[in-house]
Amino acid sequence: MLLKLTGSSCAGKTTLARAVADRLDGLVVHEFDEVGVPDPPIHPHWRNRMTELWVRRALEYQARGLDLLLSGQSPLGEVLAAPSAPLLDGIAVCLIDVADPVRRERLAARDGGRWDQDAVDAFCGWAAWHRGHARDPRFRPEVVIDGSWPEMAWHRWTGWTAEDPRWRTDLIDTTGRPMAESVDQVERWVTGRREAYRSAQ
Repeated sequence: MLLKLTGSSCAGKTTLARAVADRLDGLVVHEFDEVGVPDPPIHPHWRNRMTELWVRRALEYQARGLDLLLSGQSPLGEVLAAPSAPLLDGIAVCLIDVADPVRRERLAARDGGRWDQDAVDAFCGWAAWHRGHARDPRFRPEVVIDGSWPEMAWHRWTGWTAEDPRWRTDLIDTTGRPMAESVDQVERWVTGRREAYRSAQ
């Protein structure tokens, strides 16, 4: 099973994933960008191809009886469209979010002036898109589809509506929460999604 923590930068995805790594059996944790990231501007093809790479990695773990918890920015629609996604036993996605003022503060503290105002605004815009996409597959799908890798199978979900039970992205908002509380939430989310899979939900 692939369990995906998604969202824009500085919401806490990777920190949370690493924090639950030793709490749960049969779970391996990776960060999407550990395969290396090209210099900006990053073409959509790169994230599409790397999403497929991680889906295949999840399949390797699945064959060994392990689940993969992956942190990164690929949203549900991108994971579902990856060529090998139908081979996974299960897919669960959780949006890790934070209020934009906090995101801006974290970007400044973490990257020390690396990003200009336009870049920081873009991170916040990407966060807003993630929120819309999590609620409804019809929310501006062109953001991820336009200019994408030709191998992506977007047709798998582009006809769905927000009411479709297959369209589900859970949400954990880290704004104003102690890290320990957010870690507990992620642990409960992973446990809940695994139990839902085992009970055929």
